[in-house]
Amino acid sequence: MTLRHILLTGALLLSACGSPDQGKAQDATFGQVEERVVPRDAGAVKASFAPVVQATAPAVVNIAAQGVQTVRDPFWGQFYSQPTGSVGSGVIVRADGIVVTNNHVIEGMSDIRVSLADRREFPARVLLADARSDIAVLQLEGVEDQLPVLRIDTSETQQVGDLVLAIGNPFGVGQTVTNGIISALNRTETGISDSGSFIQTDAAINPGNSGGALVDMDGDLIGINTAIFSRSGSSSGVGFAVPATMVQQVVSAALGGESAVVRPWLGVSGEAVTSERARELGLDRPRGLVVTRVWDGGPGDDAGIREGDVIVSIDGAAVDDQGGLNFRVGANAPGDGVRVGLLRGGREQTVTARVERLPGDASLERATVIQSGALTGAQVLALNPAVADRLGVDPTTRGVIVGAVARGSYARQRVGLQTGDVVIEINGRAVTAASQLNDVQRGSEITILRRGERVSGTIR
Repeated sequence: MTLRHILLTGALLLSACGSPDQGKAQDATFGQVEERVVPRDAGAVKASFAPVVQATAPAVVNIAAQGVQTVRDPFWGQFYSQPTGSVGSGVIVRADGIVVTNNHVIEGMSDIRVSLADRREFPARVLLADARSDIAVLQLEGVEDQLPVLRIDTSETQQVGDLVLAIGNPFGVGQTVTNGIISALNRTETGISDSGSFIQTDAAINPGNSGGALVDMDGDLIGINTAIFSRSGSSSGVGFAVPATMVQQVVSAALGGESAVVRPWLGVSGEAVTSERARELGLDRPRGLVVTRVWDGGPGDDAGIREGDVIVSIDGAAVDDQGGLNFRVGANAPGDGVRVGLLRGGREQTVTARVERLPGDASLERATVIQSGALTGAQVLALNPAVADRLGVDPTTRGVIVGAVARGSYARQRVGLQTGDVVIEINGRAVTAASQLNDVQRGSEITILRRGERVSGTIR
């Protein structure tokens, strides 16, 4: 067994769920079409989105991926392999055939083919796939000409209410354009990622749109469409796109030859300021993140950040929760200096922190199974910031995480340990190594973190 972390999000649907059988949109010309240009003001936009579409659609591609998955026969219990496929969208961001799409479009696939708007088709290989951001970067093979591209706009000048277009391949019918507005910015409580800050739009996004372009009225790429909230599986007007800042970070890592995206950390964690907490702190309104933990010797500690401080901004961008902090810090490179806006004692101040790689080994190979005592049968691994981050746990958490619990074991049947639990104390002593869980006796007091809640009890 391997250590694993499971996240269930009921209403959130990744939008690349289309059939691998693609339909084809037919080309059609209806008489002479007058030349149009990209609109320069709101009045011109009212006439038509056609100029923006003509400038951007050629760089949006369809992706068909094939692979093999292992499944278990529910009746006989035997395992066998069967073909699987995925249909999605992508965006050409460099003329020599660099394409951005969603990780979940190509994850586990071995044969990837990309079709351009002009019906040319190319095989593609994965340069880098980043599950955390749900962004993958592909290289088209056999490209001889300069391909049309979309410029990645990382300026973050968008505003709620701005007009946007979503371009992709919904339901595999062929390239389709929908329009809407930016409904919200910096959405973090989405369940998609704990390090993401998403653009929300009401432009229709449906299965197969994953990896497609979200473009502004300047014809620039401001996001990659990735997920929808829906009860029916189709668009309900609540879609999310990975912002261009994160897209550019993954692209830069891929083009730099990296095998993974390295996200730095500040070494602090906290809780969003509620109305009640704002009154306690003397704030005029709820804003910011109350620091509850600071990693000893981490960037935040070195910069003088303390527990009880309220972080309100990173490099001038507002921060209101842990996801927002992770995104703003993670958009930098290790070694970069970031300006952290703080409220301390009712006064606002700014400190500079030099963000770093998460310390520790992120490998899961060191996981061990407890062989004796009341916790026998639990597969565990001591946390460090790197491995905690990989498993979706707050990197400042100290303890031993449970990866799996054997059926029928004492740890499962009597103690009630579950996958994802973090054992932080035994008999009041902090737990920092897996060996501390050997020979734990009945009657011992155990304290765990379960889905962020602290739970204590006596082992019977």
